[in-house]
Amino acid sequence: MDTSESSSTGTGADGTDTGGPSGVPPRRGWRRWAMDTRPLRIPAYRRLWSSTVVTAVGSQLTAVAVPKQIYDLTRSSAWVGYASLAGLVPMVVFALWGGAVADTVDRRKLLLVTNCGIAVTSLLFWAQAVTGADSVGVLVVLLAVQQAFFGLNAPARNASIARLVPADQLAAAGALGSTVMQTGLVAGPLLAGALIPVVGVPDLYLIDALALCATVWAVVRLPSLPPLGGAARRAGVRDVAAGFRYISRHTVLLLSFLADIVAMVFGMPRALFPELAAQTYSAWGEGLALGVLFAGIPVGAVLGGLFSGVFSRVRRHGWMVVGSVVAWGAAVAGFGLSGDLRVAVAFLAAAGIADMVSMVFRGAILLSAATDEMRGRMQGVFTVVVAGGPRLADALHGTAGAAFGPRAAVAGGGALVVVVMLALALTVPALRRYRI
Repeated sequence: MDTSESSSTGTGADGTDTGGPSGVPPRRGWRRWAMDTRPLRIPAYRRLWSSTVVTAVGSQLTAVAVPKQIYDLTRSSAWVGYASLAGLVPMVVFALWGGAVADTVDRRKLLLVTNCGIAVTSLLFWAQAVTGADSVGVLVVLLAVQQAFFGLNAPARNASIARLVPADQLAAAGALGSTVMQTGLVAGPLLAGALIPVVGVPDLYLIDALALCATVWAVVRLPSLPPLGGAARRAGVRDVAAGFRYISRHTVLLLSFLADIVAMVFGMPRALFPELAAQTYSAWGEGLALGVLFAGIPVGAVLGGLFSGVFSRVRRHGWMVVGSVVAWGAAVAGFGLSGDLRVAVAFLAAAGIADMVSMVFRGAILLSAATDEMRGRMQGVFTVVVAGGPRLADALHGTAGAAFGPRAAVAGGGALVVVVMLALALTVPALRRYRI
């Protein structure tokens, strides 16, 4: 890694005081298991993280409200799916371009513009709902615009972390951020479900917009994060292509992306949850079984984050990625073989813990192994992989489930993750040898 860009002395790459020395004495007793909160001692990172706490839940309110409103207007699940696709395309395009932009401008300014854009879009969602526009076309356009702003925002936000915390705290910062996001995936939909009968769909949009105001204020208080290379330049197609060439020349970065693709495409079984709930676990009630299945992985991820102190100080990041992806595959295979809902959820929770570990160390590798002038583009590709992998998995598992049955498809996919990941680790040693 480039040690000139971040250090363990408590000073960020741009000279920002990161809150003192990072070489603190090791924690003992139960504290060594608990989440490593050292990055929260750094004022700038604490502001960025605290804004994520608010929006992690708020964004899920809109994520529930949009498909709910579309279904209420059309009574068609197909339209809900079309809207999701309409949001995916601009997110992918603008994430790739946004990564290049994040490497050429002050990332703080880019975060301000994009967060304001997302907030305005949420207000427009609220306005169309309050005025009774009742237009699926308007909803789809607003969703596409919102996802475009998100695509621009995510690479800049993630790439900024390496400028705010020392290198040896990147894994801890990743655990803090991922835990908050996974908590939002659990708490946000539950809160939305409780609020819809009380306040209605329109106010969910308004709550999200108000929560985004807190994010904007937190970004205003961040230090300036201009490119380390000097003057800003324009970002274009060549810059995006340069990012992909950079990945192809750095094997550890390429393998970190491949690890996530293998885990998600072959091992994310969510498309089969409705069929499993209706057939395999129907004795528990189809609705209850479906809700529990969808909550299993996020709950496990949150638990993994809460006890991330046990792994956030590990230096062999490559081995942690390999091990966590193999553990994910094994847990998914166990889920596929489970005929009892309680056992199935235990395996899903174990998979969630493994997924948290994988997210933490893949994120740390992307921030530490890439130079600052490339971090935005790496995070843009990361955003596309994270968003696109599960959607490809939905198509693959749906097809395999129809051909072989849902349990066989899930178990086979999990086993395939284990085999492919071990094969990659054995044949290409760059990832398993990587350490900070």
